[in-house]
Amino acid sequence: MKKIKLTIAGLSFTQTQTGAYVLILSEDDGDRRLPVVIGNNEAQAIAIQLEGLKPYRPLTHDLFLSLAAAYRIELTEINITRLEEGIFFSELVCKRKDAIVKIDARTSDAVALAIRFKCPIFVVEDVMKRAAVYIDSEGKLRPFTEQERDEEKKNDAGDIFEKFMRKHVKMDFPELEKLMKQAASEEDYEKASLIRDIIRAKKGEQTDLDISDYID
Repeated sequence: MKKIKLTIAGLSFTQTQTGAYVLILSEDDGDRRLPVVIGNNEAQAIAIQLEGLKPYRPLTHDLFLSLAAAYRIELTEINITRLEEGIFFSELVCKRKDAIVKIDARTSDAVALAIRFKCPIFVVEDVMKRAAVYIDSEGKLRPFTEQERDEEKKNDAGDIFEKFMRKHVKMDFPELEKLMKQAASEEDYEKASLIRDIIRAKKGEQTDLDISDYID
């Protein structure tokens, strides 16, 4: 599943929910922003760390960091994995020696921990597509337009097609014929016909498919 790396772009107060804040996460290689509504306590925990402040006594997330260090547990990354009814679901990916453990967490807590552990923040593409917003020319957040969403889908489809072509044009005829029969038996006729056209093009036969751009 494709993941997108995020960085914290900022925190802002929201007037739609009393005592709530919006955490803005920005994709590293793009213009999309992911707004996540979080509570006051979590916003404070994130802000304190971002501003380099040290509380008089350790906060809950600082205690987690100290406990993990004592037992040599590393937080390698956090992943925002799902969006259900407006709620983001996240997981902590922890490592101790050779063991990898994934722990369910609220996104606000996960981000607060990611800052302290200095580990990357990721979101799966499906969540980003559904919840992302743009920053317009006036610096305000706005949702994707239908045209932008359609364009995103076209780009994704184009990437999938190109990867498919580059992979399959390198295969020999027995491999391609086997895959074509398998696709037909699974009733994936679109895939079967595309592989058939690749076979014809590689043999120099007449076909509408041009494979020259996918041959290294």
